[in-house]
Amino acid sequence: MAKGIFKGILIKGIACAVPNNKKDIKDWYQQFGKESVNKFVKMTGVNSIYKSNEKETASDLAFVAAKSLLQVKKINEKSIGALIFVSQGPDYRMPATAFVLQNRLGLSEDCLCFDVNLGCSGYVYGINIVASLMKQSNIERALLLVGDTSTKGVSSEDKSAAMLFGDGGAATLLEKSNNEEDQLSYHFRSDGNRFKALIKPAGAYRNMNVPKDRFLWPDGNIRSYYETYMNGTDIFIFSINEVPELIKEFLLENNKVVDDYDSFVFHQANLYILKQIARKVKIPLERMPISMDRYGNTSVTSIPLTLVDKYGEYTDSGVKNIFMCGFGVGLSWGIVTAKIEVNNILPIITTDDYFKDGGVEHG
Repeated sequence: MAKGIFKGILIKGIACAVPNNKKDIKDWYQQFGKESVNKFVKMTGVNSIYKSNEKETASDLAFVAAKSLLQVKKINEKSIGALIFVSQGPDYRMPATAFVLQNRLGLSEDCLCFDVNLGCSGYVYGINIVASLMKQSNIERALLLVGDTSTKGVSSEDKSAAMLFGDGGAATLLEKSNNEEDQLSYHFRSDGNRFKALIKPAGAYRNMNVPKDRFLWPDGNIRSYYETYMNGTDIFIFSINEVPELIKEFLLENNKVVDDYDSFVFHQANLYILKQIARKVKIPLERMPISMDRYGNTSVTSIPLTLVDKYGEYTDSGVKNIFMCGFGVGLSWGIVTAKIEVNNILPIITTDDYFKDGGVEHG
């Protein structure tokens, strides 16, 4: 298990953007049937999602969030020493989307940039990566940008996914601090033995030439090899067993109890799963904020989105002790805890902007 504490690193700002296009769960009544849709809502808790337009990408949503964060915090773009973009929906196979975002944001050539291909656990992994870079370098200030437009990668005929996933992007500002009591604690685990539990089998360099037609899968849903497949049973068993186990280990090893944290902000996988985790760890439901009822499962964006949804328009100032836990694709799961000033969490942004210079012209 990868575990430890970063001293002298602070989360100094969080912003989040979602598309303008809101899609209500009732919009699927005609396609999937009212009874089937209502059963889905009861299990997942999803009542609506936000869906990106044809030209809008994950990086567009992350860019809007980052631009707003830099402006509100009055941050000089040239002071950003690293930009890490975590997504499973990049703009291109190459180059890494982080370089596109560096250019769009007007960051310095001295800024370190790269992408990380992660989804559900990607936000906590990303915080860990950025903090590691900062502790081992002269980087004083860094941006963690995350985002996914998962709706572009699911079959519209797949009732297990089409109503579940929503789109979003987020930006998080991390800074060094002279106070070693400013800490980020972390625990991580991975299990590549179960990589097929959540997968798009085609679309990259393996299975390159398989047919693109949709067909009926054994789980009763219609999708192609290029669209997201999720083994719901395997993911459920993993989530309600390994995740609570890791949380309990983290609390024990760090001499902490549930009451030490103001909020437990989890990846918004499924409402039933979250309730089962809460029950096993004895987390009061009022301390586990939920955003997926309105935004769906937004993959890597779900943790910062839930933070923004909870605290973005908070009227009181002060520091909150936040327990963040991501789990899913990989399979991967991890925890990061941090004390965050709620005044540094911005209200949610809606947008339909996209990068108009992102196309490729020939001749």
